[in-house]
Amino acid sequence: MRVRLLDIAHARSGDKGDTANVGVIALKPEWYPLLERHLTRECVARHFAGVIEGGVERYELPNLKALNFLLHGALDGGGTLSLKTDAQGKVYSTALLRVELDIPDDEARVAGLPAAP
Repeated sequence: MRVRLLDIAHARSGDKGDTANVGVIALKPEWYPLLERHLTRECVARHFAGVIEGGVERYELPNLKALNFLLHGALDGGGTLSLKTDAQGKVYSTALLRVELDIPDDEARVAGLPAAP
């Protein structure tokens, strides 16, 4: 089943120098294990291929039911140097929420996930 990240999580983003920081928080605590399994560092790197120049790091925050991603080389030098429209990386959270995850049907049904339209 294809599941939009937008339907199972919310996100916030910002910056530190040339690195964008994106936090993804499960809308329901029981959905966090699905995020942990399916929203991988590789998935995020593929989604932002051609947009970021560096690697992607992932940190798990199970007490917050959240994942945190660092997108290196995303801001063309950062807020004080970049000529990009979004030099602080605020739009990366919205961009990441456009990801569609491929969740096995039985796992999605048991969790009560909404299917992507």
